[in-house]
Amino acid sequence: MNPETGFVTQVGMEYEEAFEVAGNLGFDYVEVMMDGANERTRIDPESVRSRADDCDVGLAVHLPFSLDIGSPFEHVREGAVRELQAAIETAREFGATKGVVHASSSAWKPAWDAEEIGSNVVESVNTLDEFARERDFELCVENIPCGWFSVHDFDGLFAETDASMTLDTGHARMDGLDSGDIAAFVGRHGGRISHFHLNDTRRARDEHLPFGAGTLDFRAIFDALPDDWEGTLSLEVFTLDYGYIETSKAYLDELL
Repeated sequence: MNPETGFVTQVGMEYEEAFEVAGNLGFDYVEVMMDGANERTRIDPESVRSRADDCDVGLAVHLPFSLDIGSPFEHVREGAVRELQAAIETAREFGATKGVVHASSSAWKPAWDAEEIGSNVVESVNTLDEFARERDFELCVENIPCGWFSVHDFDGLFAETDASMTLDTGHARMDGLDSGDIAAFVGRHGGRISHFHLNDTRRARDEHLPFGAGTLDFRAIFDALPDDWEGTLSLEVFTLDYGYIETSKAYLDELL
């Protein structure tokens, strides 16, 4: 296994400082959250690219969170896809080659059928994946817990699309998978998992603890990956204190 490592920026993190910290700590890249202050119309691609180059770090992105690619409402769904396409174009402008998108919907559950919403998600993923590939950009679809399209639904996504997956370890735990179950999932689908959001948890909650601070067995999860796996590992820790990022990286490096 020969992965690259990085971390996801959080709301309140300035990308300029995040890039400097990443360079100093020896990360390969930073995953920029393209929401809020870093939404595509509020960010200057030239400045982002220049600062990343100065700090000698690569770039990935987390595409906007709340865009509903599974909506049963046609114009909402189409608008979400168009906005994500625009975000992909902006990400490519500043040099990112990989981006995370949520496989989710906010459709009202009493009124809509899960199969229909799931089909909408798959259709949107195929549209976005084709758009991304034409721009040498890898779309990585993230498992979102307790919703319309969880980790348990990814067999269908793998069968009906060519898109890569972002496996969020904490989200998988929320959907009932323990460390052994996550490792088994990785063993079955390691060839399609290109990216991880590594966050620890003590229980089936969205805690996003520092890496190693919870109860997930990351050694077992990593051991399930193919020997030649060369994907990306993003620490996703809910903190503005870079000390927790540094501690997480030290533990991750030791484990790798």
